[in-house]
Formats: sequence, structure tokens, C-alpha cells
Amino acid sequence: MKILILGIGNILFGDEGIGVHLSNYLKVNYTFTPSDPSNPVEVEIVDGGTLAQMLIPLITSYNKVLILDCVSVDGAEIGDVYAFDFDDVPNIITWAGSAHEVEMLQTLRLVEINGDLPPVHIIGIVPEVIGEDTAFDLSPNVKEGAKLMESQAIAYLAKNGVCATKTNNRDLQEIANLSFRGF
Repeated sequence: MKILILGIGNILFGDEGIGVHLSNYLKVNYTFTPSDPSNPVEVEIVDGGTLAQMLIPLITSYNKVLILDCVSVDGAEIGDVYAFDFDDVPNIITWAGSAHEVEMLQTLRLVEINGDLPPVHIIGIVPEVIGEDTAFDLSPNVKEGAKLMESQAIAYLAKNGVCATKTNNRDLQEIANLSFRGF
């Protein structure tokens, strides 16, 4: 089985890049091995940025996809985390926060219509939306909420036969500051 961890977001706008930053954090700080060596599982972590529809060939080449992103939720607080399957999106998720969110939603729907969408699990966090100024700094609430996103991602992988071993302890903000380089 092949599992894709796909970090989505615009790293130039602070919290809106959390999906990319957290995917890079997982790549730098963890190693992934099958829980059962007789049942091979591959994990690939990809910075999907704001590529949306350009990711279709990538998404369709995996058995399962875990998306890390920010989400818009009516009445939620900055840093609140929501985890759900794409085929069961809660009604409170509005997907209205930024252009990259809407584009990713449309991309997933397009792949679904074509019958090529693997099971997709989404872990999203409510960001502090900034204006037009470029910023790599994450808000304190999103940094705190990212800890829950991390534990939910590790739990999702464990449920799918992947053992995640923490091998490094680089700070999320440090990684966010360097995400433009790629990891």
C-alpha cells in the first residue's frame, strides 16, 4: 500500500502555509516503517503548496491520501483542529478562507467525479488569516494546534499499518522559516 501525506498551503502567508510546514516537520522529524514487515506500506510526504489540479496525477497514484491544510469553519477559533474523511465533510467546514482551500476542494471533487479518488483523510486547522503582507511566522494558536494535528497524523498512519518513529526534534517554526527551500 502507498500512502501520500500531502501538505497544502501558501507558505508566504503565515498560518496559511501550515499544511506544508507540518508535512515538512513530519519529513524532518520522523521515520516511517511498516508496523508489520509482511505487509509493506510506503509513505511519501509531498509539499503540494497551492498546485491544486496539477496534483491530480500524484493523488491518483496512491492507495490513501492524508491532506494537511487549513480550513474555514463557522464559529471556530484560530488553532481549532478538525479531522474528517473527504467523503464525510462536516457541514461546519465552509472552505471559504483562501483561494488554495477552494482550489483543493474542487480538485478533490474533480478526481472523485472521474472515479479516481483514493480514500482521503483531511486534518485541517483554522488559521489566523493575514492580509497581503508576506510572513513566515505562525500564530501561537496555530503552533499549539499543530501539536494535535501531528498526533492525529501519527494516529492515522498507525491505523493504516505505519509505525512513525520520532528521530529528530526540530521546531515547527524553524521549519516554517525554511519551508521555501524544500526538504
